[in-house]
Amino acid sequence: MKPVIHIVDDDKSYRTATARLLSAHGLRVEVYESGDQFLAGLSACEPGCVLLDLQMPGQSGLHIQRRLCELAPHLPVVFLTGEGDIKASVEAMKTGAKDFLEKGSTAATLMEAIDRALVQYERQRVGHDRLQAQQALVAGLSPREAEVFQLVIRGRLNKQIAYALSISERTVKVHRHQVMEKLGVRSLAEAVSIAANIGLIDQDTASPVG
Repeated sequence: MKPVIHIVDDDKSYRTATARLLSAHGLRVEVYESGDQFLAGLSACEPGCVLLDLQMPGQSGLHIQRRLCELAPHLPVVFLTGEGDIKASVEAMKTGAKDFLEKGSTAATLMEAIDRALVQYERQRVGHDRLQAQQALVAGLSPREAEVFQLVIRGRLNKQIAYALSISERTVKVHRHQVMEKLGVRSLAEAVSIAANIGLIDQDTASPVG
């Protein structure tokens, strides 16, 4: 799916000129005269980025950005403004804005900002898809396999797991093998990485052995 560059600006002349510029560069563009109009038609699963005016009647650009953090957290924001200040720039960056540009910026500068935003979107999308896939794999473990997995990723030896679960070491080995098969990993380090990625353990404190 081709990414969409959303231009949200109450200045019709600037909105139109920017849309023409981006379209001339082969980009798919949608324009909105207000933040409310933009949010009403937002598709959270559609790739792209947002060129967002800071100062607009009604909801400000910063308010729209905060709403985007809830509705479409992976959609990068590039602020465009003729009235930017240091305080607004810092706040925008803290809440996830990819760039903060004056409206007088050159076409090259704007295109570079969009390219960076789209790269950011793709990186976040890939990470999100990987996370969901890993969560699904772990959710597919049986209750006993999940218990063994929880102990394995915390560095417990087979004999320690057997004692904790009141089962034989041989049974532990069977479950460990099944866990590795279901997760599609070949090493304990890979299993620990999955556990850390989905938040089951802290990667920095994990110390697998055995």
